[in-house]
Amino acid sequence: MPIEVEVGQPAPDFALPDENNNVHRLADYRGRPLLLYFYPEDDTPGCTKEACNFRDDYSAYQEAGVAILGVSPDNPKSHAKFKKKYDLPFSLLADENKELAEALGVWGEKTFMGKHYLGILRTTFLIDGEGRIARVFENVRPAEHSQEVLEAVKELG
Repeated sequence: MPIEVEVGQPAPDFALPDENNNVHRLADYRGRPLLLYFYPEDDTPGCTKEACNFRDDYSAYQEAGVAILGVSPDNPKSHAKFKKKYDLPFSLLADENKELAEALGVWGEKTFMGKHYLGILRTTFLIDGEGRIARVFENVRPAEHSQEVLEAVKELG
């Protein structure tokens, strides 16, 4: 299923709680790039690898002025445990109703071991300081993804 947003179009607004129940909105990040990465579930192997790679490269993102937000359907309590366990320096947003995931086209059909089900399609959006989609990364490979995004950040200028 193709992602429903295109580069250059405005990112959908959102208001989602983080691991501490603090609400984050797209407007909070105006004036700086935002890395919005969607992952299926807290504390699973691929999701942990992806989050830890963003953690390990966090200083490079800070130097580039890029904010990072992870998003999954997990609740704030689950996010708090995941963030603490792996010492993640960025917020994790709870999209429990999947509204943002659906708005960005990352809630869709997946297949695992021959079974079809609905879930988060691991996807990352790089949003520019004006709130527009600058890059879309689909079919993300967790182990290499942070470096791929850092290269795109450099191109963003």
